[in-house]
Amino acid sequence: MRLRLPEERPTEPPTGYKIAHPVLSQDGTRAGFTGVSLGGALPYGVLDEARCVYGRRHRAPHRRCDCGFHCVLDSSAAEAMLCTAEHRAAVLLEVSVLGAYIRFERGFRYARQRVRGATVGPCGCGAVAASLADAGWGRPGWRALTAACAGCVRGRTALSLASFARLAGEGLRVRAAGGPVVATTGLGVSELVAEAALLQARLDWFQSQLARLRDRGSQG
Repeated sequence: MRLRLPEERPTEPPTGYKIAHPVLSQDGTRAGFTGVSLGGALPYGVLDEARCVYGRRHRAPHRRCDCGFHCVLDSSAAEAMLCTAEHRAAVLLEVSVLGAYIRFERGFRYARQRVRGATVGPCGCGAVAASLADAGWGRPGWRALTAACAGCVRGRTALSLASFARLAGEGLRVRAAGGPVVATTGLGVSELVAEAALLQARLDWFQSQLARLRDRGSQG
């Protein structure tokens, strides 16, 4: 006799939490995320479908495979993973679990997801993040991004939180830990202030570099 798992038919998609690294496409036209463990080699969009990381042709999630998106039920469990050294630069995601899923004691493995919100941690200097800047690593065709304040962006490729949300699309909400939620449609006063601070910080950095080059030229 073959035992079957009980079927669930929720009236609305379950909510889950996970951590991931924000990424920007090489041409700068798309934004998304990449996982921190098994599926880290396959960046995904805000609304996306899971694929088997082993290249098998079955649909995810397959009961005899580890494929599929993964999330936990409790936000505090996902936040706890941000304490480890290798995950300090990741962001906290709130997701809707879509399609077929397999429920576990602490979370889900599932076929499709919509990322509803992303919470960005502080800059490496401890200040509240104003942007997401090039982290210095990535995947083929994708640059990984990390939290940065206006003063630490310097000359790196960077997006304000509002710009990242607009590129990612699908109504994604982005906020800096300790800061307000960033709107995805239009720009409010707080978003314009953040954009201006980011532009000013980059302008200051370029001016300092020009001044340094002029000093070198005058010295010979």
